[in-house]
Amino acid sequence: MPSTLVHMALGGLVGAALLTSEFDARAVALVVAVTAVPDLDSLAGLVLPGAHRSLFHSFLFPALVCGLLLVDTLREESLLRTRYGERGVRLAWVSVAAMVFGGILPDLFTNGVNAFYPAVDAFYTVDGKLLLSDQRGLVQTFVELQPERTEPRPTTQTLHYSTPVDPQPGNEERNVERVAPVFQAGWELMLVVVSSVVVAFRLWDAERR
Repeated sequence: MPSTLVHMALGGLVGAALLTSEFDARAVALVVAVTAVPDLDSLAGLVLPGAHRSLFHSFLFPALVCGLLLVDTLREESLLRTRYGERGVRLAWVSVAAMVFGGILPDLFTNGVNAFYPAVDAFYTVDGKLLLSDQRGLVQTFVELQPERTEPRPTTQTLHYSTPVDPQPGNEERNVERVAPVFQAGWELMLVVVSSVVVAFRLWDAERR
């Protein structure tokens, strides 16, 4: 699964792309910080079994935030707009986008999230391949018209994601190993490097204007 650092790198790229003229060090720091919010549910897992990849990785969480933002920003007297201006509104929306694209989707496309928790307690993973073959034509396995699944999807009761704060379900062994992943594949390192370069360039460009 991607580390929090990889999530934050994606958040930095989202911020660099969407903040436009509002891009500066404080703005991108906020966006990157919000990108890491979904991983805070690993702490909730200490008191709520199965909370990691469920509580804040559910799409219902950003949907709720979007709903609150819409209700506020469509009012004549928007609290957010009154206090922080149009810059605050843009930062809020970009932060939510970064949380979805950088904080949740990478986990959905690797080893799964509880996408509609708590309304539906089931983990989903988007995985597959798409290729062109001179013998088989277009081949894709993302959408299976006749799925082979015969067993129920994992739930918070049956699936546990190991984290440094909660490496094992239930009572832990005294000498249990706590592993904090940083990079688990070359593309993750590449992504962090690319994001760092892009964000650094945007900061330099914003400073000289």
